[in-house]
Amino acid sequence: MNARERFLALMNFEEVDRNFLWEFGYWVGTVRRWYEEGLPLVKGLSEGLADGTGLFAECAGVPLHRETAHDVHDYFKFDPYLVRVPLNIGAFPEFEQKIIEDHGDWYIWQTEDGCLRKELKNRTSLPTIVGGPVKTRDDWERFKAERLRPTLEGRLPDNWPQLVEEYKKRDYPLGLGQTHGFFGTPRYLMGVEELLTKFYDDPAMMRDMNLYLADFWIALFDGVLKEVAVDTVFIWEDMCYRGGPLISPEMFREFILPGYRKLTGFLKDNGVKIIQVDSDGDVWKLLPLWIEGGVTTIYPFEVAAGMDIVAVRKAFPGLGITGGLDKRALIKGREAIDRELESKVPFMLEQGGYIPNIDHMASPDISLENFKYYRRKLKEIIKRHSRTWDRD
Repeated sequence: MNARERFLALMNFEEVDRNFLWEFGYWVGTVRRWYEEGLPLVKGLSEGLADGTGLFAECAGVPLHRETAHDVHDYFKFDPYLVRVPLNIGAFPEFEQKIIEDHGDWYIWQTEDGCLRKELKNRTSLPTIVGGPVKTRDDWERFKAERLRPTLEGRLPDNWPQLVEEYKKRDYPLGLGQTHGFFGTPRYLMGVEELLTKFYDDPAMMRDMNLYLADFWIALFDGVLKEVAVDTVFIWEDMCYRGGPLISPEMFREFILPGYRKLTGFLKDNGVKIIQVDSDGDVWKLLPLWIEGGVTTIYPFEVAAGMDIVAVRKAFPGLGITGGLDKRALIKGREAIDRELESKVPFMLEQGGYIPNIDHMASPDISLENFKYYRRKLKEIIKRHSRTWDRD
């Protein structure tokens, strides 16, 4: 099976030859450490991160997604990764990315969506979204009119026709979606506190925002799907923390669920059957609502927030799962790695609908030696549970 065939079969709970050799991603500081510890430097980091000229080049906590960590990918002989269509589904024209305030160990910067994020430079904790371009109903109406026009103009790269032809011949899975969602996008536009109070202060605006985003994304996705078939869509929320969801399940049902139903209904009518949601934190209370809203797969199942993928699989046997392996075990060493893998991976591989990797990006306190051991042991377990094995 090629990577696309394997992905489609696996996430539809069908028989596969073997599971994927994939990983979630890495912080830049992690890969820099691994270079110092012996990872062969062949392709290196992207421009700016490597030479120190990029906006956040000095920050060890810049995310280096699995698609761009070329030396890690090649060294560990990972499978071809899922490719995302380079479609901008957020603000356009984009805002200038820039540092608003620099306080030494931390800074506030503006993203291309206008979101203001407070981050520690060593990324030892998750960033805090402290504001954005929408504070009032007038702001929202202006933002829709100026930056959320439901047209593909300017939202695809100039080489889009060539990409379409490449995608038609692909042997890898192809996805749509970026860091946007029905909670995630309003959070970017307003900041967490403003968003949470808006559900009470202006519920009509929040309902409008939810349904407008659904219609907006449907319009964009429809244009792409007319030219190329995609295998999955990603929705980013990050709407939970260690204590549970940032809004109640009742509020989710009232404000968030209608957008999910509308978007996922369109996608499934157009042949996209695998719909994935990314949220950190304790997501237990929202799992049944996401499923009701048409979501088929959740990731990354943060273990430190109490997420146990074995328990989730038993409670929701038809839910696709990616991740859920405690990255803290990779800090502790071999015995902890063995316990983590053997207690979860064999059961999950037998159940199907699961891709094993750690529960977020590999952090700079994970040594290359421990990561190598973890990948070697995981590969052995995958090989043990494979129908065929054609890897070195």
